[in-house]
Amino acid sequence: MATITIGGNEISTSGSLPAVGSQAPNFKLKKVDLSEASLSDYRGRRVILNIFPSIDTDVCATSVRSFNKRAIELDNTAVLCISKDTPFAQKRFSTDENIANVENLSDVIDGSFGKDYGLTMTSGPLAGFHSRAIVVLNEEGKVIYNEQVAEIADEPNYLAALKTLL
Repeated sequence: MATITIGGNEISTSGSLPAVGSQAPNFKLKKVDLSEASLSDYRGRRVILNIFPSIDTDVCATSVRSFNKRAIELDNTAVLCISKDTPFAQKRFSTDENIANVENLSDVIDGSFGKDYGLTMTSGPLAGFHSRAIVVLNEEGKVIYNEQVAEIADEPNYLAALKTLL
């Protein structure tokens, strides 16, 4: 279990992020067109998992915009932006913001991604949502970087995550 903060108040998550060097857990998430995506769909590509509570918050939206700008610089890399928002909300955001270089995926159906990756918040006002985190995987699906953002209102360290791929 990780301890993070919201506005300086401590809250807990359901576990810990997958460790560097470990195999990332597989997942099944909904795409904006309601089809399914799984980690195995990205085998052979590097993957950045940009995980956050909701696309409808300023910091979360900023993270998607930032990765969208940087994604075009990354060869053989999929940037997956994952939240518990509905695929409809994710599609609206992507359309409104002209987001084309990252893929939004939803864990709204059963929350299993959040549980398997240890990042479901279990206390506080956002209990049930995902905490803010980044996990970077190599072509074989092994974790090469992870970051559990300590304060939910802070942005993740994009540069540190991207340096693992450059």
